[in-house]
Amino acid sequence: MPADRNTKLVTARFGNENARSIATAESLGAYATLRKALAMRPDDIVAEVKASNLRGRGGAGFSTGVKWGFVPKDSPTVHLVCNADESEPGTCKDRELMYWDPHLLIEGMIISAHALKAVHNYIYIRGEMMREYAVLQKAVDEAYQKGYLGTNILGSGVTCHLTVHRGAGAYICGEETALLNSLEGLRGQPRLKPPFPAVKGLFGNPTIVNNVETLMNVPFIVDKGGAWFAELGPGRSGGTRIVCVSGHVNKPGVFELPMTITFRQLIDEVCGGVWKGRQVKAVIPGGVSMPPLDNSDELDVPVEFDALQTDERIKPVMVRPGQQFDLGGGRVLRTMAGSGGVVVLDDQTDIPKAVWRIMKFFAHESCGQCTPCREGCGWLEKVSRRVAEGRGKPDDIELLASIAHGIAGNTICALGDAAAWPMLGFLTKFRPDFEAAIAAAGKRKVA
Repeated sequence: MPADRNTKLVTARFGNENARSIATAESLGAYATLRKALAMRPDDIVAEVKASNLRGRGGAGFSTGVKWGFVPKDSPTVHLVCNADESEPGTCKDRELMYWDPHLLIEGMIISAHALKAVHNYIYIRGEMMREYAVLQKAVDEAYQKGYLGTNILGSGVTCHLTVHRGAGAYICGEETALLNSLEGLRGQPRLKPPFPAVKGLFGNPTIVNNVETLMNVPFIVDKGGAWFAELGPGRSGGTRIVCVSGHVNKPGVFELPMTITFRQLIDEVCGGVWKGRQVKAVIPGGVSMPPLDNSDELDVPVEFDALQTDERIKPVMVRPGQQFDLGGGRVLRTMAGSGGVVVLDDQTDIPKAVWRIMKFFAHESCGQCTPCREGCGWLEKVSRRVAEGRGKPDDIELLASIAHGIAGNTICALGDAAAWPMLGFLTKFRPDFEAAIAAAGKRKVA
């Protein structure tokens, strides 16, 4: 049956300080499913994951089972890498998952590695997460001591090694190919694709990169079946979803919820409404790289992946007065569920200043490899700062839109798009805020 708000899978052990120890985790069911998985054929596990409609929880929402299927058959060496380099502003779920239930992640990785026939595997964790790193490394050590990791796991003949690797704090290393370069000891810059990592990834071998939340769902799929997991969610999205809500709400936090819940329900019923009795002005639905929703019927859209985007790659529209994202027919919002980082902005938010802050982040984090991103993000930051500080010029809105269009779709990785899309989204939906800031600047000059 479909999930409700009481359905808790990956967050079931949140708040239990003892669940991080392997003894308590085992008493709560940790590694029980691993025994079942080790007795299954790898292809059968992949088939269950495909049937589950599990989609990547790191941002793109791509089918996990389909992604696993890209690994060439009979590859002699395959790697599984967990992307724990959580760095999208507004996103803070993976660090909580690793802190409260590290053994569920480890079990998910072992099962997934068995399905992929991957022996040497890695968790790439953001360097600043010292609390989570200490917890995770201890859990890995315990798993080795108990025989869940290593050679001939539980007498099954399966070998799985797991290394926890700390990154050095670069946002770009959240992009899977930049992460792989960093893991190899190279500069953290994205690679050209194809070849995709599933064909040629870490050390030149086929590699699957999955998010923390994604891998932690795998034990439930193996335990209860892909069909059961698929039924929990709507349409092509199986399971539950974690959202981390921040900004102007009374009760911010990390919540595991059914994907049928709308943004309005999330804000009003789960998070206690907007603080200080104010109203919503904008909602960023999946980390600051996603275009915003405004306070209209857009907030009545579910947090599910397909509800927020088109079936094709997002194509930003040119910004013109009065032009809006297409809300007709298929309800195309031209945004994405992303990493689950929901940021709520109230009706007293200075939108130009908020946008400037976002652009400042992307300009700082660009790796500099692609000229459109390196130069374009810098210009977006400079021009948006000019507008935010009351020095805007009459043509700055069109200038910002033109710069964003010059970046979008013209870079090796999605960081350029991550700056361009929210820029275009805010300009389109909140153009009057930018016009007011520029008009006020003009009046001051005249005076």
